[in-house]
Amino acid sequence: MDPDFRARLRALNEKYAAGVPSLMQAIADAQTRCNSEGPRQEQLTALHRGLHAVAGSAATFGFAALGQECRRIEQLVRALLNEPGNVMAQWPALDTQVSTLLRWAERDAAATHFNA
Repeated sequence: MDPDFRARLRALNEKYAAGVPSLMQAIADAQTRCNSEGPRQEQLTALHRGLHAVAGSAATFGFAALGQECRRIEQLVRALLNEPGNVMAQWPALDTQVSTLLRWAERDAAATHFNA
């Protein structure tokens, strides 16, 4: 592999790693809005968007477990968006899962396995 390519790839990975805290903060902010304003369409859409951003990019930059867990929770949020009648009943469990994700990511977002 070309050494210049490796150096550019390493730089991209480092840039992504430096941005992970702000990506996770966007998820945390959306979760906070769901809790303070109620898990309504707008708030859940923001949460979905934050999770989707990480799920779509994390594995590319060496954060596969983070991406997988964000994808899993993103799918749960999407299900709530598609069935708004279940939101209030299902939000507490989903809220707990988002909190668990955020705590884990704060400890070691680059871990190779999600370990709540």
